[in-house]
Amino acid sequence: MAFAVATITALSYLELVTKFPQAAGAALYAHKAFGIHFVTFLVTFAVLSSGITSASTAAKFLGENFIVGFNLEWGQTGVTWVAVIFMLLLAAINLRGVGESIKFNVVLTIVELTGLLIVILIGFWAMSQGNVDFSRVMVFETDGDKSVFLALTAATSLAFFSMVGFEDSVNMAEETRDPARIFPKVMLTGLGITLIVYLLVSIAAVAIVPVGQLSESATPLLEVVRTGAPNLPVDLIYPFLSIFAVANTALINMLMASRLLYGMAKQDVLPRSLSKVLRGRRTPWASILFTTAIALGLIILVTNFMGAETVTALGGTTALLLLAVFTVVNIACLVLRRTPHEGKHFRSPGSFRTSAYSPARSCWARGRRTRLNTRLPDCCCFWACCCGC
Repeated sequence: MAFAVATITALSYLELVTKFPQAAGAALYAHKAFGIHFVTFLVTFAVLSSGITSASTAAKFLGENFIVGFNLEWGQTGVTWVAVIFMLLLAAINLRGVGESIKFNVVLTIVELTGLLIVILIGFWAMSQGNVDFSRVMVFETDGDKSVFLALTAATSLAFFSMVGFEDSVNMAEETRDPARIFPKVMLTGLGITLIVYLLVSIAAVAIVPVGQLSESATPLLEVVRTGAPNLPVDLIYPFLSIFAVANTALINMLMASRLLYGMAKQDVLPRSLSKVLRGRRTPWASILFTTAIALGLIILVTNFMGAETVTALGGTTALLLLAVFTVVNIACLVLRRTPHEGKHFRSPGSFRTSAYSPARSCWARGRRTRLNTRLPDCCCFWACCCGC
């Protein structure tokens, strides 16, 4: 279910990024589709907030895991310093160039994938020893006050957000050779690999540890490793794997945020000063410094003056903002189909686009003529189709 929803959103991004291979992603597509600076600014703000929030939270977790991994007793001040130094390191890598950033990202991804492969291999090992229960894989266990439908919807939403990196990838379009050819292959292949890895991890986890025990654990994958391979020194390995995982998240989000501001500054939605680039390396230094400054402020604020519930709230806010952005992207994809586009580009298949496009065009056309006096049935159909996508 989550894979189907993520694929539909990926197809919308692919169609738009191959039409408009420029930095700024969803904000650019909203600008092209609607031409309203205020709407574009709102989308820009939502994407920027989600990216910087995610990166700052990841830097905080990196600081905590660094202290745990090396058995340091530095307290919250130490966490803050580690997170700040790490964020400055990301800014230096970002300023150096996208080539260096992507190479660093590949290294981090390989290490992060290694952690998931450990869980999968432990699952196969436990299977060979007969210490698994595959009957739990197809069993739905919910709390007393939750229906199966509600639990399935929540699980699908959570899995959906673990599969998305569309906004991060399309913001690198200007630094990609032949995006019309490369983006569809890479994005759909990556989505497929993600599906396979997550399915294997999920099956291994549920087969080794009961669902109820997993849901109560603060570190469910760690619980799986402890149960499936009790002799593995996972408590020594896990903090360092976590460092690489959250470092990867922070790097990608900071890359995306800087390119977003750079792209919107080029479209005159934000001040032109944010589009300045280094003369030699052509990296958007003004946007990089601006986003880094915001991230540093958020790290200091959250680490020293806010509680753990703030981090949870920030995570929920990020998910909500991304959901709104993905809805806007699906709407923009429908609206922009009415404008002929020259040149080779990807076109998303499926009848859902055709069925949703007619009310979308009707609603948008009437909206442009009559401002707020659009017909309710067309608009309701439009929003239902887009949100359903």
